[in-house]
Amino acid sequence: MTKKQKKNLYRILLAFGLFILFSLFETENQFLQIGLYMIPYLIVGHDVLKGAIHGIKNKQVFDENFLMSIATIGAFLTGEYAESVGVMLFYQIGELFQSYAVGKSRKNISELMDIRPDYANIEKDGQLLRVDPDEVAVGEIITVIVGEKIPLDGIVVEGESSLNTSALTGESKPRSVKSGDEVISGCINMESPLKIKTTKEFGESTVSKILDLVENATSAKSKSENFISKFAHYYTPIVCYLALALAIVPPVVSGLILKIGFNWNIWIFRALTFLVVSCPCAIVISIPLSFFGGIGGASNAGVLIKGSNYLEKLSKTKIVAFDKTGTMTLGIFEVTTVHNTDIDEKTLLEYAAHSEAYSSHPIARSIIKAYGKELDKERISSIKEISGKGMKAIIDDKVVLVGNKKLMDDYNIETIACSECGSIVHIAIDNTYKGHIHIGDMIKPTSKMAIRTLKNHGIKHCVMLTGDEDKVAKQVAKELDISEVYAELLPQDKVSIVEKLLKEKDEKEVLAFVGDGINDAPVLTLADIGIAMGALGSDAAIEAADIVLMDDDPLKISKAIKIAKKCMHIVYENIIFAILVKVVCLLLSALGFANMWMAIFADVGVMVICVINAIRALYVKNL
Repeated sequence: MTKKQKKNLYRILLAFGLFILFSLFETENQFLQIGLYMIPYLIVGHDVLKGAIHGIKNKQVFDENFLMSIATIGAFLTGEYAESVGVMLFYQIGELFQSYAVGKSRKNISELMDIRPDYANIEKDGQLLRVDPDEVAVGEIITVIVGEKIPLDGIVVEGESSLNTSALTGESKPRSVKSGDEVISGCINMESPLKIKTTKEFGESTVSKILDLVENATSAKSKSENFISKFAHYYTPIVCYLALALAIVPPVVSGLILKIGFNWNIWIFRALTFLVVSCPCAIVISIPLSFFGGIGGASNAGVLIKGSNYLEKLSKTKIVAFDKTGTMTLGIFEVTTVHNTDIDEKTLLEYAAHSEAYSSHPIARSIIKAYGKELDKERISSIKEISGKGMKAIIDDKVVLVGNKKLMDDYNIETIACSECGSIVHIAIDNTYKGHIHIGDMIKPTSKMAIRTLKNHGIKHCVMLTGDEDKVAKQVAKELDISEVYAELLPQDKVSIVEKLLKEKDEKEVLAFVGDGINDAPVLTLADIGIAMGALGSDAAIEAADIVLMDDDPLKISKAIKIAKKCMHIVYENIIFAILVKVVCLLLSALGFANMWMAIFADVGVMVICVINAIRALYVKNL
């Protein structure tokens, strides 16, 4: 409990004690009685009165402070002193509980996302000095001792250890690293010291981007939140005018028309009770809290959701389209066989590797790795990438084509078919076919289970889109039980197919696309929901997608959908429960069947119940 919360608690206890004491003290002196009850009333309610005055000055009259002030002052004026103090007391108890509950949920989220490093170790004069991570420049060497968080993204230059990535991925399985491996901020060093050469400033590091993403996720509001904001904007003044009408119209009708007396006190008291009941705190507080809890709980599970609008959309997902490489497969390519014609295997690999010298594509990296020697880039006169097809290079004054069958077809070069299933890279030198390289890529261990789980959770249509060969794509789709597959696609072809799927689907259905966040950026943006395999925090993934899976596990897609559905269930429960109780109690108070104490339950009680229910969205471990 914070100092402010403790101060409010002591204030409530003091006011409550005085309220009980003065309730036992009987006096016929009305002014003395008013004076006595005024003491606990002002102790517990002065901030509410100040808030109401402040709202009136700023022309924002209709809020809960105004409703409580009018209701309690009105109760005093009608002689209901105990009810007036009681309403203010219980209102403040509810506010204290709400403050504690919201604070607790925020604290839980900060603990779950406790990945911000407090310092970085740099070596100076043979000693380690702790400095603020913001002060460390790109290219500096930092030392991370066992048990410390890695403060900035970088490359290991000395040491070998394992990292705890659970704060980022939600999984406890450690990740082994050695010299030359890239590491990201937020992971905890578990075994032995590491020296890391930083590659980014702190503000651009993974930990900063993730924290910024989670902290600002609530800025993108869902339809439900926007509805509640509009609802409260119109609802509060309407109930104030209804209360005013309830205080004036019935007594005027009964006094002037029915001639049975005005009964001002009865109707004014009913109007004041009506005001207390009408306070919209339960809905206004609990709905954003539900989304906040859902986003925080998802973050703990390694699923970063950029806003409550995406959380709401995700709960309605019915179609999921997948990229293949790096999404459903490991994306770790290895050259398995080399089929050559009139050129030896080593020379074929040599030309292929030099042609891919400046490419960062995983297939290119696997060819260079298989070549196993340092590339002599002086032999390369020019390299041109042909999007979705391959590379054209001039090496040793020879024109070398390295790519898929489409590239060979463009140059009228006849290829030799490969019986093996996998990625096939064809090589031609000076327009003569020289052979092909077979590169294998394994399906992720959880991919098949991910598709099955999605179907069990109501996803009615799974589609796979890939630039790979048709034979390879169909084999992977068959293993994963995906009935619809589109292969040999260029980036623009993927966009066209997703556009087609968007047109064909029902308006209420949501289409999610799952990709690696780099090559699939246009499709991630086009889909209703873009889900990126985050590769432990890759920049492109975090920037391009609406949702990021931090550990690249496709099984997390269904978990993210379950979290979204749970969160939306809680939101709808709170909306229906709060409005239903409000409507019933408003009718009862207008008809005289509800007193101030029932009004307090309808306000404070409903708020407490809704807040407790909202906090459930934070806990998603067992989903």
